[in-house]
Amino acid sequence: MSTLKASPQGLTRIKQARIEKGWAVDDFRWLQSASQVVDASWEEDNVLAVGISPGTWKRFLAGKFPINTEAFKAYCQVLGLNWEEVVDRPEDTNTNKSLAIENRHDWGEAPDVSIFYGRQEELNTVQQWIVQENCRLITLLGMGGIGKTSLSVKLAHQIQDRFDCIIWRSLRNAPPIDEILVELIQFLSNQEETNLPTQIDGKISGLLKYLRSGRCLIILDNLESILQAGDRTGSYRPGCEGYGQLLQIIGDTFHQSCLILTSREKPKGLAALEGESLPVRSLQLSGLLATDGRSLFDVKGTFTATDDAWQILIDRYGGNPLAIKIVASSIRDFFDGDIAHFLNISQKIPFLFDDIQDLIGQQFQRLTTLEQQIMYWLSINREPVSLPELQADFVNNVPVRELIETLTSLQRRSLIEKTRIALPNNL
Repeated sequence: MSTLKASPQGLTRIKQARIEKGWAVDDFRWLQSASQVVDASWEEDNVLAVGISPGTWKRFLAGKFPINTEAFKAYCQVLGLNWEEVVDRPEDTNTNKSLAIENRHDWGEAPDVSIFYGRQEELNTVQQWIVQENCRLITLLGMGGIGKTSLSVKLAHQIQDRFDCIIWRSLRNAPPIDEILVELIQFLSNQEETNLPTQIDGKISGLLKYLRSGRCLIILDNLESILQAGDRTGSYRPGCEGYGQLLQIIGDTFHQSCLILTSREKPKGLAALEGESLPVRSLQLSGLLATDGRSLFDVKGTFTATDDAWQILIDRYGGNPLAIKIVASSIRDFFDGDIAHFLNISQKIPFLFDDIQDLIGQQFQRLTTLEQQIMYWLSINREPVSLPELQADFVNNVPVRELIETLTSLQRRSLIEKTRIALPNNL
């Protein structure tokens, strides 16, 4: 009788598939499904079919001993797996050993998220994309301070038991792609990979082997740092083009891992890979709800305000968590926690706190001249405007096509939002 067993990386995929279906190791109710895959052949001890038994199932999960070939294929089929992709092949033994990934985490400089409010809907959405829908590449988008980094870390902590290893890295200082690839490969290989290819293609191929052999979660923060400032297409900075190649291959090639990006701007080339039924997705983060924004104030001190005042305050800063924290400190220190007093003063004498001004300035300086002009006019208007109204604001005529392309770029940079405006009935 021929037998098969799973490879080390195959066992990882089997475990993930079992967990996703909600099957406990000792829950044998599903065995009837497996029994229908092979010819019915009742035996002793309530064996449902050839090799289809609780004991065989446990040996299949453990992977220590080979089992009946038909049973192996049946188990893979009911788990929704291709048996040829999880089976252990003798010629691959050495490769399997070198690519076996242990349960390890490297959080790098990831922030502490022990204090975290709101975003439950966003957490649920991205978790479903990763755990249930096996997305390979996810981009978290939003303006500076909106909470992309915190969300990525909070999510990683919540789903860490679904992965063999997790690594978090910041791209804030625009490290060369070679440096990042070397760090990733050495971490995933537990520092055993020392003789790496010199070319980027070879390093990416080496990384892909580990993404296939185990279930890995990689988080790259501050992706906008490697994008070209003053370019509205999301192009990469000179010398950073290799990142585009990396993202393209991770999003477009089969593997069982996931890469999460956080960015203020969407990089070039991802839109073509994205789709509701595709393994590449992006999520645009908006501001916190007023109730969650108030919770951020609570950790700063004691504040007094009516419900309306709270809503006005949170709306004024767009529910931006970082802006809320900055404002909370200033209201506590200079207005004794009286929010109504602060709103009254700030309405008469508009001002921005230095830290918030720096936050906005960093993103504003990356804009093209026309993007900056549009942002000025939108600020002056203060209320949502239609495309014709915005076009009329410019002294020199701006072609509609150029205006639309620039507005699209500002959306890609997470600086403006579309909204519906009620038009008169005669229009």
